[in-house]
Amino acid sequence: MRAVLNRLGGSVLVLLVVLGLNFFLFRLMPGDPLTGIVDPRFSPEAKQQLAAQWGLDRPMTEQFAVYIREMLSFRFGLSMMTGTPVWDELKNRVPNTVALLLPALLLSAALGVWLGVKAALGRGSAVERVVLVCGAVSFSFPSFFVQLLLLLCFAYLWPVFPLRGTTSIPPLTGAAGLLDYAWHLALPMFSLVILSFGGWALYIRNLMVKCMGEDYVLMARARGLPHRRVVWNHAFRSILPPVLTILLLSLPGVVSGAVITETVFSLNGAGRFLLEATNSHDYPAAGAAFFLLALLTVGCNLLADVCYAAVDPRVRREGAHE
Repeated sequence: MRAVLNRLGGSVLVLLVVLGLNFFLFRLMPGDPLTGIVDPRFSPEAKQQLAAQWGLDRPMTEQFAVYIREMLSFRFGLSMMTGTPVWDELKNRVPNTVALLLPALLLSAALGVWLGVKAALGRGSAVERVVLVCGAVSFSFPSFFVQLLLLLCFAYLWPVFPLRGTTSIPPLTGAAGLLDYAWHLALPMFSLVILSFGGWALYIRNLMVKCMGEDYVLMARARGLPHRRVVWNHAFRSILPPVLTILLLSLPGVVSGAVITETVFSLNGAGRFLLEATNSHDYPAAGAAFFLLALLTVGCNLLADVCYAAVDPRVRREGAHE
């Protein structure tokens, strides 16, 4: 119980620090948030009225109090870029980001796990060499380079997939609209799987190679258990805790990586919105996006602890003695 309370207290402290840094770091960045929304022909009085409208003429302590209230209440205020509530902007964009990133993460993890296990079982085989090469290649190129190359080949030179956007213009409805939506997300999702599965395969391969030489696996083989049962019920089950932990802890990194993917493919997602808000000094939008990303990171860390304890009895016993 004490360990759970300590983790919760640490998570709350991290969120408070992130809230404070979000407020002060954005305001310390060079540039003026009114530059993107003020016409150069505006009079000084009009500019002052706009500053008052966004609360930028108030003392910094008062701005900070308003910012904390907006963040903790999940209202987030109005976006300086669009003039609409930040929450409405995020509600329109977050589903697109989830529809892109969640299947890509699950597919890359599933493919990487399967290839990693196959490579570990076939030491010195062609499968292991292919997995090692693919893992090395996936780390050798920047993500935006691979995505631009895929866009050039499969959307421009050979137009199998759309060149940009989340949906066609004008948007379709019904079943045709769903197919059109999946068609627009297919190439970005494919690029993320290509960039991610190699790392998973190498990680699983290394864990399985170590586990296959452990005494409990050799004992299971000596007892005459089926090969499939030895691999999945004994060896793979023993590496499940770190695999689940890595899967959950990779979620925030995948979301932050959506900034590049959504920008390259011109998708209407939360990652691209975060980049545009940061570049235009949109304090409410950028602060909300980073706060939600911090909330996701802290939540995934807590969930990783819970899942680790659920699949590893040793952790549960240690927690019971604390």
